[in-house]
Amino acid sequence: MSKTPAKTVLLAASGDLRASANEACWPTQAAMEKSVAKALAGLGWKVRRAHPYKPALKHGFIASQREGMDIFARLDPDAPLIVAESVWQYTHHVLPGLTTHRGPILTLANWSGTWPGLVGMLNLNGSLAKAGVPYSTLWSETFDDPWFVNKLSVWLAAGKITHDASHVRPLSKAKIPPRAAATAAKIAAGIRKNKIVMGVFDEGCMGMFNAIIPDNLLNAAGVFKERLSQSALYYATTRVPDAEAAAIYDWYLKKGFTFHLGKNEAAELTRAQILAQCKMYAAALRIADAFGCEAIGIQYQQGLKDLLPASDLAEGTLNSSDRPPVKNAAGKVIRPGAPLTHFNEADECAGLDGILTHRVHKALGQPVENTLHDIRWGGVTEVAGKPEFVWEFLISGAAPAEHHVGGWAGSEGFRQDPVYFRLGGSTLRGVAKAGEIIWSRVYVQNNKLRMDIGRGRAVELPRDEVERRWAASSPAWPMMNAITYGVSRDQFMGRHKANHIHVAYAKNAAAADLALLTKAALARELGIEVFLCGTNASGQKL
Repeated sequence: MSKTPAKTVLLAASGDLRASANEACWPTQAAMEKSVAKALAGLGWKVRRAHPYKPALKHGFIASQREGMDIFARLDPDAPLIVAESVWQYTHHVLPGLTTHRGPILTLANWSGTWPGLVGMLNLNGSLAKAGVPYSTLWSETFDDPWFVNKLSVWLAAGKITHDASHVRPLSKAKIPPRAAATAAKIAAGIRKNKIVMGVFDEGCMGMFNAIIPDNLLNAAGVFKERLSQSALYYATTRVPDAEAAAIYDWYLKKGFTFHLGKNEAAELTRAQILAQCKMYAAALRIADAFGCEAIGIQYQQGLKDLLPASDLAEGTLNSSDRPPVKNAAGKVIRPGAPLTHFNEADECAGLDGILTHRVHKALGQPVENTLHDIRWGGVTEVAGKPEFVWEFLISGAAPAEHHVGGWAGSEGFRQDPVYFRLGGSTLRGVAKAGEIIWSRVYVQNNKLRMDIGRGRAVELPRDEVERRWAASSPAWPMMNAITYGVSRDQFMGRHKANHIHVAYAKNAAAADLALLTKAALARELGIEVFLCGTNASGQKL
């Protein structure tokens, strides 16, 4: 360990666990780091990489938890440190070292959807918040814009940055309508009395520390984990008869769902991959039914990726009310006409949110289908004749068909990218229909469960803009283009404590406002600290 020279910043880069992803993403990371070094030089600072480029592996990322620990053990613990991300990263590669780093920490991402660097940075931010590690955060498209340069100079001088949070206020300052309060109290009483089982097929997907809710916090809300094994899911998948898988496959085709098939298993989607996914769907439902789970989450990465095609088609189907019927051991159809809420990547915070959403929306007669999305990117585009900042929310396939324009008939299945999904499998791709939405995020901070919740609108963009957005991110994945009412890009990024955002539709703006306040009241009844973000559709503060 050596003392870092004055006006020198250490730079670390957490990467993927998968070598193929690290190699593919490295050129983007290298270009980003060059831009960051130039910005620092313009402010009179130098940058020193905290770990070297690895020629044999063709990348310079920290690629395991042990590697990260060994690197941080050699670093000056008092030096200013930037964790720069232009890719999806596994937070646990760097979190152990960051928990004992005494110098100021800045998380930094490039404003781009090409590789999920923003997603990776937000996951790190949520994990640092849960771990109680102070940090600042920044993002930029070019790293030479005045806003970024000014914020960076503040961090270099003061060791921290604050972002505008005027859009946030505690639920205690809002007036809860009597109907919302009564509905929330009734649902909460039922949860406290009867309890809820949340099934988790292995925790800690891809090092997502922020996605694990400590049992004592979750149990206090009336929800208890059933810890399930992905090996059991794999075995159950192999026991589903071929004829049942074929019937599920035919169900998709009769609904008008389009699979884009090829013959090359290594690079194209095949019928065999889809049939394996159909078996996984049936197996997951039966296990959930056997254990009395109200929601389940499948980790998939890394456990199942070398055994089965992607879980995403099964996940999106589970989240749909209209889905292939599956019978349990007693011959009874499982949850007919209703979703079994699935939380992608075993994100327990989204799982808890999904459970509350389903109960609230069912009680209010609103659409119960819900999902999480990655906060992938966003940009200004024209909506109804005026420029608006529109988020691109994107997930690897777990979105319900009811969220898409045209439902099942408007949805498509593409092969998952071989960079991340070696055994392929279909996505459940579609474009989210226009409509009023409630967005939210449950997270852990200061050893408390918290929820940020707000309103927004999914918008339909011109097809050429949709295609441009897909081409610039992940073209095989379902997309929601959304406006967050009363919350700007930078306000959202400065506040959000997760790579995921939870979304659900309501029938109209008034119904969405009621659903939001009812869910907020329910969360508070269950001991969750709630914050309202932004405004309603009319611009009135929530």
